Amino acid sequence: MCRLFGFRSVIPSQVHRSLLAAENAIGTQSEEHPDGWGVAYYVDGSPHITKSPTLALGDQLFLRLSGVVSSETVLAHVRKATVGNKTVLNTHPFQYGRWVFAHNGNVPAFTEHRETLMGLIEPRLRRFILGDTDSEAIFHVLLTQMLADAPLDRARPVSSVIQGLRRTLEVISAAVGETSVNDPLLLTLMITDGRVLAACHGGKDLYWSSYKKHCSDRDACASLSPECEAPTTTGRVNHCIISSEPLQGENVWERLTHGDVIGVDENMFVTRSRLDGRHLPIVT
Repeated sequence: MCRLFGFRSVIPSQVHRSLLAAENAIGTQSEEHPDGWGVAYYVDGSPHITKSPTLALGDQLFLRLSGVVSSETVLAHVRKATVGNKTVLNTHPFQYGRWVFAHNGNVPAFTEHRETLMGLIEPRLRRFILGDTDSEAIFHVLLTQMLADAPLDRARPVSSVIQGLRRTLEVISAAVGETSVNDPLLLTLMITDGRVLAACHGGKDLYWSSYKKHCSDRDACASLSPECEAPTTTGRVNHCIISSEPLQGENVWERLTHGDVIGVDENMFVTRSRLDGRHLPIVT
């Protein structure tokens, strides 16, 4: 399978430690997920994506990129291929306009279900599918569900994105039907347009963090607030990280469970809910 990493912050932040420096940084995880890597970050509201079908840890481009990326929004992915060849077209993240997406999981017997899933995609979006992975098809199903609420080039609340994630899992689950315990449908998804970031736990591990026990930058950071070093009491945070596993360092991590959905809006308010629509508290 794969590894996901998403980050939103009130200020442009270096993500070198998360991508490379920590012992279990996403670059290090690529040793067990060697089939490609991709990093998306936003500059002046526009996504910049660099990706390669090579092992991240040994790729000089990844090493150079991880040292220079500083952004309010970052989405990164390392791939362990289940469907599709090792090509740049099959490497996450995938992009449509401002929207950037990555997937950790699997659609069982994707070849058999491909045409059914293509039928769930708005016809004018199908021509933008360039690779042959289940993940890219899932992305366009999600775009189709979001398009039902508003044009894709329009800013939207994180609640709309979360609702799109819910509907996507519902329609794909219905299309694929019952799966076996040995080969289940796994749809852990992450999406951002640079303003909002949302993810759902669809069967593969997912964690989130919004504060540190003690911030090493507390004496130099002009944006330091109580929410940086303690759970939020208002729902607003200064940073939100969502990852396939807790990254070593200062952050305090909470494990999400299968069916959890989490998102942060452009004003940095966090929303947690379940795929059935039930609201969850920010701190449990």
